[in-house]
Amino acid sequence: MSPARPLLDQAASTPPLTPLERLRLARDVMRSEAAAIEQIIDAVGPQIVVAAERIVECSGSIVVTGIGKAGLVAQKIVATLASTGSTAHFLHPSEAIHGDLGRVTSRDLVWVFSHSGQSEEVVRLLPALRRQSAGILATTADAENPLGKWADWRIEIGHVEEACPLGLAPTTSTTLMLSTGDAVALLASRIRGFTAHDFARFHPGGSLGRKLSKVDRWMRPRPQCRVASAAASVREVFSTTTCPARRSGAVMLVDDEGRLAGLFTDSDLVRLLELRRDEALDGPIAAVMTRDVQTVLSGSLLGDAISILAGRRISELPVLDAGGRPIGLLDITDVVSMSEVDPPTVPLRKA
Repeated sequence: MSPARPLLDQAASTPPLTPLERLRLARDVMRSEAAAIEQIIDAVGPQIVVAAERIVECSGSIVVTGIGKAGLVAQKIVATLASTGSTAHFLHPSEAIHGDLGRVTSRDLVWVFSHSGQSEEVVRLLPALRRQSAGILATTADAENPLGKWADWRIEIGHVEEACPLGLAPTTSTTLMLSTGDAVALLASRIRGFTAHDFARFHPGGSLGRKLSKVDRWMRPRPQCRVASAAASVREVFSTTTCPARRSGAVMLVDDEGRLAGLFTDSDLVRLLELRRDEALDGPIAAVMTRDVQTVLSGSLLGDAISILAGRRISELPVLDAGGRPIGLLDITDVVSMSEVDPPTVPLRKA
């Protein structure tokens, strides 16, 4: 019987994959990782809740560490924690032994990621981390490895078979670390009472930041809108009101106390002309305006306003103060490419 060939020799002699086999392999990797998540969902217990509670109770920072692929997962979890209300930073094990241990204080909770729990760079830090921190939380395979034994609290993901065809590259194990890490971070955020408004404070940039900003920042202020009395005639409204520099397809109509009474749009005017209702042009605009107007209050999130524009299939959305008086108008043309443009940084030129 011939001796088994070394693993590298086996890999070198592996025949090339057909296009169908390549697709099947990719799907098998995804299916394997998905199955592992399904299994841990059924197996996970109060340890997840305890971990989230310790994070919420921490009076300092959550110091997250790990080496290799586990370290990359740890850095992603730091980002999730930081964006959802938990002060967190990453500690590189190799840098820690050269002075960065000074980042850890007695008020900090240390969260260590290592599937085997035996990584040399991590294990040699554990005594110092125990002395300097408020406690150690571990995400690891079990409680019997060195990390598991040093930890005060553990999230055990079990010994898993990696999705890597060679069974070598961390794949399934890191997927489980990421999934359970996100679960703990988001549960902690929910326990803390973190809201969308809090989230917006940490995400001022990009498309997400814009959608979480206040509608007041993006609306056309009242001086740049066409506003008229609902008691005026259609002809009077269009002959006496000043057309703003940025043309809008609607006139906001107010009552004697300045509250929004209705909206008259380009479509309303076109409808009158198509129906040859010329007499209506000299009648009160209140008779032909839209009374049931969708509005938003000052301070509403832009994302909510965009949802209204899209869901109702409307082009203009008046912004009101607490007394029902219009203070601005959000026009669909201003938000249609919201992911590409920023709001103006200088005042708009008046007509």
